[in-house]
Amino acid sequence: MTMVKTSLTDDARKATGTVLQEALVDLIDLHLLAKQAHWNLTGRNFRSIHLQLDEVVDLAREHADEVAERAAAIGVNPDGRARTVAEHSKLHQLETGDLPDDKVVAAVTDMLADVSRRFRDHIETTEDTDPVTQDLLIAAAQDIDKQHWMFAVQR
Repeated sequence: MTMVKTSLTDDARKATGTVLQEALVDLIDLHLLAKQAHWNLTGRNFRSIHLQLDEVVDLAREHADEVAERAAAIGVNPDGRARTVAEHSKLHQLETGDLPDDKVVAAVTDMLADVSRRFRDHIETTEDTDPVTQDLLIAAAQDIDKQHWMFAVQR
């Protein structure tokens, strides 16, 4: 990538870029895991959870794109390749096969809680390095927290 001129110092750009890359991996894997659950969901609450999983997929995709574009805007190459996500994801992976609705609710609740915790750390890190990125992460955290709440009340 051609070096983008930015008002961030090199140290701030590097620290912010690291945060953005970690957030990107979380969002891409969250999207993939929510889709996996969506496709393999079974149980009495199939329809409502099936549709709710699509909401998680949509928010993860939207915020992943914003995070990646922010990285590019500050001169950091975003890496959303499958291998990178697989090597760096911190999310607990779902089992294969049919996934009962109660187990999906529990797993997705836990995933969203994990991502939310990491986003709070990212928000804290970017407070001094890049308030613009911090604002983007706050918006993503708000959507993640809402979905966490909506899944958690179903436990």
